[in-house]
Amino acid sequence: MACYIFGAGSFYGLNRRPQPEDYVIAADGGWRACCQAEVTPNLLLGDFDSLEQIPVFDNIHRVPVEKDDTDMMLAVKQGLAKGETEFHLYGGMGGSRTDHTIANLQTLAYLARRGAVGWLYGNGEQYTAICNGSMTFPARARGILSVFCLGTDAEGVAIEGGQYTLQDAVLTAEFPLGVSNHFVGQAITVSVRSGLLLLGLHEE
Repeated sequence: MACYIFGAGSFYGLNRRPQPEDYVIAADGGWRACCQAEVTPNLLLGDFDSLEQIPVFDNIHRVPVEKDDTDMMLAVKQGLAKGETEFHLYGGMGGSRTDHTIANLQTLAYLARRGAVGWLYGNGEQYTAICNGSMTFPARARGILSVFCLGTDAEGVAIEGGQYTLQDAVLTAEFPLGVSNHFVGQAITVSVRSGLLLLGLHEE
């Protein structure tokens, strides 16, 4: 099972289609992306500042406009409360709201800190985060993998299998040492002993 969340940002199509056993949340204007993808959500939530009118739908959770959480974060918390550990976030990048893109990248960190895996999909790119652990990306002939530190210094960072390798390094949030590594036809494994890493996959 996985949790699929559709936000109000730019929607570039589905990398993966939700299965009947998955839980789908439309976060406010993400309702439009669900309609475009012909996906019926299990829940529609938000403050509804991104929709001209609230749709006629059986399961709606309305929240105040003035709140600490973004609609995407509220949806993530809802999924976590249901015991979900795998999240796919659409409509969370692009458009004119770079602040929401950054907020959604931080949401990946929120998930990683709580033992869950989140994927944020954009236009030919996708991001995830790992905390005190590792992740292996399957081999591909071409493509770019970037690795960034989120928060305090990430220690014991290793990158194996890419064009550029790294062993027991320290990445900081102030210098992008891990940007634009390349796939060379084999799997790439990224690991961090202590800290949080943002990992970005890009088409080439």
